[in-house]
Amino acid sequence: MAQVTNDADIIEICHEPLDIAKLSSLVSTPSAGAISTFTGITRDNFEGKKVLRLEYDAYIPMAMSELKTICATIRNKWAVKKIAIFHRIGLVPVEEASVIIAISSAHRADSLAAVQFCIDTLKAKVPIWKKEIYEDGSTWKENRECSWSQSK
Repeated sequence: MAQVTNDADIIEICHEPLDIAKLSSLVSTPSAGAISTFTGITRDNFEGKKVLRLEYDAYIPMAMSELKTICATIRNKWAVKKIAIFHRIGLVPVEEASVIIAISSAHRADSLAAVQFCIDTLKAKVPIWKKEIYEDGSTWKENRECSWSQSK
């Protein structure tokens, strides 16, 4: 597990199941009128194939660095109070969360925009890889948003 915590940003990459209630409580603060979240969950199919589970791997030092950069960028763009980004690695069964983002702000517009930016940027820049495991095999997937995959 890798974790970075300061007064307002909590980032974690772990093998354990993720808990949205925990993340929401981590970003709760009396000055926040909104907590916006995104939860990415393993679905049971992809392009007609039955998905049994996902497997995630990461280059953790670089992933943590990129996630810290995302937090800093969010703070420069929106008036947010607290940010929590947790990503699971290892095996993630169907219907379980692989990523949860929770961001609090005084008003909903800032936290909603920040969550959208966060997941889009995470998928484009953070070195976390996903393998889809099907009934009849498996394949490592490349994010369509990934900046280094678009240069091919």
